Amino acid sequence: MTLRLENVTKKFGSFTAVDDLSLEIPEKQIFGFLGANGAGKTTTFRMILGLMDQTKGSISWNEGSIGYDQSHLIGYLPEERGLYPKLKVQEQLIYLAKLRGMNKSETVKELDYWLDRFKVPEYKNKKVEELSKGNQQKIQFISAVLHKPKLLILDEPFSGLDPVNVEMLKKAVVDLKDAGTSIVFSSHRMEHVEELCEYLCILHHGTPVVRGRLKDIKRSFGKKNIRVHADFDTAYLEQIPGVTKYKPVQDGCELEVESENISQEVFRELQGKGFVRTFDLEEPTLNDIFIEKVGASYE
Repeated sequence: MTLRLENVTKKFGSFTAVDDLSLEIPEKQIFGFLGANGAGKTTTFRMILGLMDQTKGSISWNEGSIGYDQSHLIGYLPEERGLYPKLKVQEQLIYLAKLRGMNKSETVKELDYWLDRFKVPEYKNKKVEELSKGNQQKIQFISAVLHKPKLLILDEPFSGLDPVNVEMLKKAVVDLKDAGTSIVFSSHRMEHVEELCEYLCILHHGTPVVRGRLKDIKRSFGKKNIRVHADFDTAYLEQIPGVTKYKPVQDGCELEVESENISQEVFRELQGKGFVRTFDLEEPTLNDIFIEKVGASYE
Protein backbone atom coordinates (compact mmCIF):
# COMPACT_ATOMS: atom_id res chain seq x y z
CA MET A 1 0.00 0.00 0.00
CA THR A 2 2.50 2.58 -1.18
CA LEU A 3 1.41 6.23 -1.07
CA ARG A 4 2.38 8.11 -4.24
CA LEU A 5 2.29 11.82 -5.02
CA GLU A 6 3.10 12.76 -8.61
CA ASN A 7 3.66 16.40 -9.65
CA VAL A 8 1.22 17.62 -7.00
CA THR A 9 0.63 21.38 -6.97
CA LYS A 10 -1.80 23.42 -4.87
CA LYS A 11 -2.54 27.05 -5.62
CA PHE A 12 -4.69 29.48 -3.68
CA GLY A 13 -5.29 32.23 -6.23
CA SER A 14 -1.83 33.43 -7.27
CA PHE A 15 -0.14 31.85 -4.20
CA THR A 16 1.46 28.43 -4.68
CA ALA A 17 1.36 26.48 -1.39
CA VAL A 18 2.76 23.22 -2.80
CA ASP A 19 4.79 23.23 -6.00
CA ASP A 20 5.25 20.12 -8.18
CA LEU A 21 5.73 17.66 -5.30
CA SER A 22 6.52 14.06 -6.25
CA LEU A 23 7.06 11.50 -3.50
CA GLU A 24 6.79 7.80 -2.89
CA ILE A 25 6.09 6.93 0.74
CA PRO A 26 6.90 3.25 1.40
CA GLU A 27 4.42 1.14 3.33
CA LYS A 28 5.09 0.04 6.91
CA GLN A 29 7.62 2.86 7.37
CA ILE A 30 7.71 6.16 9.27
CA PHE A 31 8.10 9.02 6.80
CA GLY A 32 8.98 12.50 8.09
CA PHE A 33 7.94 15.86 6.69
CA LEU A 34 10.11 18.78 7.76
CA GLY A 35 9.71 22.45 7.02
CA ALA A 36 9.16 25.85 8.58
CA ASN A 37 5.64 27.20 9.17
CA GLY A 38 4.02 27.79 5.80
CA ALA A 39 6.24 25.27 3.99
CA GLY A 40 3.20 23.32 2.77
CA LYS A 41 3.15 20.32 5.13
CA THR A 42 -0.44 20.60 6.38
CA THR A 43 -1.72 21.45 2.88
CA THR A 44 -0.04 18.28 1.58
CA PHE A 45 -1.68 16.19 4.31
CA ARG A 46 -5.12 17.63 3.52
CA MET A 47 -4.67 16.78 -0.16
CA ILE A 48 -3.56 13.21 0.68
CA LEU A 49 -6.70 12.79 2.81
CA GLY A 50 -8.97 14.21 0.13
CA LEU A 51 -10.01 17.10 2.38
CA MET A 52 -8.70 19.47 -0.27
CA ASP A 53 -8.32 18.99 -4.03
CA GLN A 54 -4.92 19.48 -5.62
CA THR A 55 -4.70 22.05 -8.44
CA LYS A 56 -2.82 19.52 -10.53
CA GLY A 57 -1.00 16.21 -10.19
CA SER A 58 -2.16 12.88 -8.79
CA ILE A 59 -2.24 11.19 -5.37
CA SER A 60 -2.75 7.45 -5.01
CA TRP A 61 -2.70 4.95 -2.18
CA ASN A 62 -2.99 1.24 -2.70
CA GLU A 63 -3.21 2.14 -6.42
CA GLY A 64 -6.46 4.06 -5.93
CA SER A 65 -7.61 7.42 -4.62
CA ILE A 66 -8.37 8.09 -0.97
CA GLY A 67 -12.05 8.70 -0.23
CA TYR A 68 -14.59 8.28 2.56
CA ASP A 69 -14.91 4.58 1.78
CA GLN A 70 -11.35 4.17 3.09
CA SER A 71 -11.79 6.18 6.28
CA HIS A 72 -11.73 2.99 8.37
CA LEU A 73 -8.19 2.36 7.07
CA ILE A 74 -6.84 5.84 7.80
CA GLY A 75 -6.00 7.74 10.99
CA TYR A 76 -5.41 11.50 11.12
CA LEU A 77 -4.16 13.67 13.95
CA PRO A 78 -4.59 17.28 12.78
CA GLU A 79 -2.31 20.03 14.07
CA GLU A 80 -5.31 22.00 15.33
CA ARG A 81 -6.99 19.70 17.83
CA GLY A 82 -10.69 18.96 17.38
CA LEU A 83 -12.28 17.21 20.36
CA TYR A 84 -15.68 18.19 21.75
CA PRO A 85 -14.90 19.89 25.08
CA LYS A 86 -18.21 19.07 26.80
CA LEU A 87 -18.20 15.35 25.98
CA LYS A 88 -16.68 12.74 28.23
CA VAL A 89 -13.63 10.97 26.84
CA GLN A 90 -15.38 7.60 26.45
CA GLU A 91 -18.50 9.10 24.79
CA GLN A 92 -16.28 11.08 22.43
CA LEU A 93 -14.22 8.10 21.31
CA ILE A 94 -17.17 5.69 20.99
CA TYR A 95 -18.76 8.24 18.64
CA LEU A 96 -15.58 8.72 16.55
CA ALA A 97 -14.92 4.96 16.39
CA LYS A 98 -18.50 4.32 15.28
CA LEU A 99 -17.90 6.61 12.30
CA ARG A 100 -15.09 4.21 11.37
CA GLY A 101 -17.22 1.10 11.63
CA MET A 102 -16.31 -0.09 15.14
CA ASN A 103 -18.89 -1.33 17.65
CA LYS A 104 -19.09 -0.14 21.24
CA SER A 105 -17.57 -3.19 22.95
CA GLU A 106 -14.44 -3.32 20.76
CA THR A 107 -14.05 0.46 21.09
CA VAL A 108 -14.16 0.30 24.91
CA LYS A 109 -11.63 -2.55 24.90
CA GLU A 110 -9.20 -0.58 22.69
CA LEU A 111 -9.81 2.61 24.67
CA ASP A 112 -9.00 0.87 27.96
CA TYR A 113 -5.78 -0.49 26.44
CA TRP A 114 -4.63 2.95 25.28
CA LEU A 115 -5.65 4.81 28.44
CA ASP A 116 -3.71 2.27 30.52
CA ARG A 117 -0.74 2.52 28.18
CA PHE A 118 -0.71 6.32 28.46
CA LYS A 119 -1.15 6.05 32.25
CA VAL A 120 -4.45 7.98 32.31
CA PRO A 121 -7.19 5.34 32.96
CA GLU A 122 -8.96 7.75 35.32
CA TYR A 123 -9.78 10.11 32.40
CA LYS A 124 -12.25 7.71 30.81
CA ASN A 125 -15.31 9.45 32.27
CA LYS A 126 -13.93 12.97 32.49
CA LYS A 127 -14.98 15.75 30.14
CA VAL A 128 -12.36 16.71 27.59
CA GLU A 129 -12.33 20.32 28.85
CA GLU A 130 -11.26 19.09 32.31
CA LEU A 131 -7.99 17.71 30.93
CA SER A 132 -4.70 19.55 30.45
CA LYS A 133 -3.63 20.34 26.88
CA GLY A 134 -1.07 17.53 26.96
CA ASN A 135 -3.65 14.99 28.10
CA GLN A 136 -6.19 16.23 25.54
CA GLN A 137 -3.50 15.52 22.98
CA LYS A 138 -3.14 11.95 24.22
CA ILE A 139 -6.90 11.46 23.78
CA GLN A 140 -6.75 12.98 20.29
CA PHE A 141 -3.90 10.60 19.43
CA ILE A 142 -5.95 7.64 20.70
CA SER A 143 -8.85 8.76 18.49
CA ALA A 144 -6.52 8.58 15.47
CA VAL A 145 -5.28 5.03 16.20
CA LEU A 146 -8.20 3.32 17.98
CA HIS A 147 -9.42 1.61 14.79
CA LYS A 148 -5.91 0.26 13.92
CA PRO A 149 -5.44 2.22 10.69
CA LYS A 150 -3.20 1.04 7.83
CA LEU A 151 -2.18 4.65 7.07
CA LEU A 152 -1.64 7.13 9.92
CA ILE A 153 -1.01 10.84 9.31
CA LEU A 154 0.25 12.84 12.28
CA ASP A 155 0.57 16.62 11.98
CA GLU A 156 2.95 17.91 14.68
CA PRO A 157 2.02 15.08 17.10
CA PHE A 158 4.57 16.01 19.79
CA SER A 159 4.01 19.77 20.00
CA GLY A 160 3.10 20.98 23.47
CA LEU A 161 4.01 17.72 25.22
CA ASP A 162 6.51 17.44 28.06
CA PRO A 163 9.55 15.15 27.52
CA VAL A 164 8.03 12.17 29.38
CA ASN A 165 4.87 12.24 27.24
CA VAL A 166 6.89 12.78 24.05
CA GLU A 167 8.76 9.54 24.79
CA MET A 168 5.48 7.74 25.50
CA LEU A 169 3.99 8.84 22.17
CA LYS A 170 7.19 8.10 20.23
CA LYS A 171 7.18 4.54 21.58
CA ALA A 172 3.53 4.16 20.54
CA VAL A 173 4.33 5.40 17.01
CA VAL A 174 7.21 2.91 16.65
CA ASP A 175 5.04 0.04 17.94
CA LEU A 176 2.31 0.93 15.41
CA LYS A 177 4.89 0.86 12.60
CA ASP A 178 6.19 -2.52 13.82
CA ALA A 179 2.60 -3.80 13.73
CA GLY A 180 2.35 -2.84 10.03
CA THR A 181 0.99 0.73 9.95
CA SER A 182 2.42 3.20 7.42
CA ILE A 183 3.01 6.51 9.23
CA VAL A 184 3.60 10.00 7.85
CA PHE A 185 4.31 12.76 10.33
CA SER A 186 5.42 16.36 10.29
CA SER A 187 7.56 18.01 12.90
CA HIS A 188 9.59 21.12 13.61
CA ARG A 189 11.87 19.01 15.76
CA MET A 190 14.81 17.64 13.79
CA GLU A 191 15.78 15.16 16.50
CA HIS A 192 12.34 13.49 16.41
CA VAL A 193 12.53 12.97 12.66
CA GLU A 194 16.15 11.83 12.92
CA GLU A 195 15.29 9.30 15.59
CA LEU A 196 12.09 7.88 14.09
CA CYS A 197 12.27 8.15 10.30
CA GLU A 198 14.07 6.12 7.71
CA TYR A 199 12.70 8.32 4.90
CA LEU A 200 11.98 12.06 4.88
CA CYS A 201 11.25 15.14 2.83
CA ILE A 202 12.24 18.73 3.65
CA LEU A 203 9.77 21.23 2.15
CA HIS A 204 10.69 24.87 1.57
CA HIS A 205 8.00 27.22 0.21
CA GLY A 206 6.08 24.19 -1.03
CA THR A 207 9.03 22.68 -2.92
CA PRO A 208 10.99 19.60 -1.79
CA VAL A 209 14.64 20.60 -1.25
CA VAL A 210 15.73 17.25 0.23
CA ARG A 211 14.01 13.87 0.01
CA GLY A 212 14.89 10.20 0.29
CA ARG A 213 16.37 7.78 2.78
CA LEU A 214 17.94 9.51 5.80
CA LYS A 215 21.18 7.49 5.54
CA ASP A 216 21.61 8.41 1.87
CA ILE A 217 20.84 12.09 2.52
CA LYS A 218 23.52 12.26 5.22
CA ARG A 219 26.05 10.42 3.08
CA SER A 220 25.50 12.65 0.05
CA PHE A 221 25.73 15.83 2.14
CA GLY A 222 29.48 15.22 2.37
CA LYS A 223 30.27 17.55 5.25
CA LYS A 224 31.20 16.02 8.59
CA ASN A 225 31.35 17.29 12.15
CA ILE A 226 34.33 16.80 14.47
CA ARG A 227 34.33 17.22 18.22
CA VAL A 228 37.73 17.72 19.86
CA HIS A 229 38.44 17.84 23.60
CA ALA A 230 42.06 18.70 24.34
CA ASP A 231 44.24 20.16 27.10
CA PHE A 232 45.58 22.92 24.85
CA ASP A 233 44.26 25.79 22.71
CA THR A 234 42.70 24.44 19.48
CA ALA A 235 41.93 27.79 17.81
CA TYR A 236 44.65 27.18 15.16
CA LEU A 237 42.51 24.38 13.68
CA GLU A 238 40.20 27.04 12.20
CA GLN A 239 42.94 27.93 9.69
CA ILE A 240 43.17 24.45 8.12
CA PRO A 241 41.88 24.52 4.51
CA GLY A 242 38.57 22.63 4.31
CA VAL A 243 37.43 23.57 7.83
CA THR A 244 34.15 25.40 7.12
CA LYS A 245 33.02 26.14 10.69
CA TYR A 246 34.83 26.48 14.01
CA LYS A 247 33.07 26.76 17.35
CA PRO A 248 35.02 26.90 20.62
CA VAL A 249 33.52 24.87 23.47
CA GLN A 250 34.73 24.11 26.98
CA ASP A 251 37.99 22.11 26.76
CA GLY A 252 38.08 22.10 22.97
CA CYS A 253 36.07 22.86 19.86
CA GLU A 254 33.49 21.66 17.36
CA LEU A 255 34.37 21.78 13.66
CA GLU A 256 32.54 21.27 10.40
CA VAL A 257 34.79 19.96 7.62
CA GLU A 258 34.18 19.49 3.91
CA SER A 259 35.02 15.78 3.82
CA GLU A 260 36.48 12.83 5.69
CA ASN A 261 39.86 13.60 4.10
CA ILE A 262 39.95 16.97 5.86
CA SER A 263 39.16 15.22 9.15
CA GLN A 264 42.40 13.25 8.77
CA GLU A 265 44.30 16.50 8.22
CA VAL A 266 42.78 17.89 11.45
CA PHE A 267 43.78 14.66 13.22
CA ARG A 268 47.39 15.03 12.03
CA GLU A 269 47.51 18.68 13.14
CA LEU A 270 46.60 17.61 16.68
CA GLN A 271 49.61 15.30 16.99
CA GLY A 272 52.39 16.38 19.34
CA LYS A 273 50.56 19.46 20.66
CA GLY A 274 49.46 17.93 23.98
CA PHE A 275 46.90 15.58 25.46
CA VAL A 276 43.82 14.92 23.26
CA ARG A 277 40.92 13.52 25.29
CA THR A 278 38.40 13.15 22.47
CA PHE A 279 38.50 13.16 18.68
CA ASP A 280 35.02 12.30 17.46
CA LEU A 281 34.02 12.29 13.78
CA GLU A 282 30.23 12.50 13.36
CA GLU A 283 27.72 12.42 10.54
CA PRO A 284 26.05 15.79 9.86
CA THR A 285 22.83 16.26 11.82
CA LEU A 286 19.50 16.90 10.13
CA ASN A 287 19.71 20.38 11.63
CA ASP A 288 22.99 21.00 9.73
CA ILE A 289 21.39 19.80 6.49
CA PHE A 290 18.21 21.82 7.06
CA ILE A 291 20.14 25.04 7.72
CA GLU A 292 22.26 24.51 4.61
CA LYS A 293 19.24 23.82 2.36
CA VAL A 294 16.69 26.23 3.82
CA GLY A 295 19.11 28.91 4.92
CA ALA A 296 17.88 29.68 8.45
CA SER A 297 17.92 27.97 11.82
CA TYR A 298 14.79 27.93 13.91
CA GLU A 299 13.45 26.11 16.91
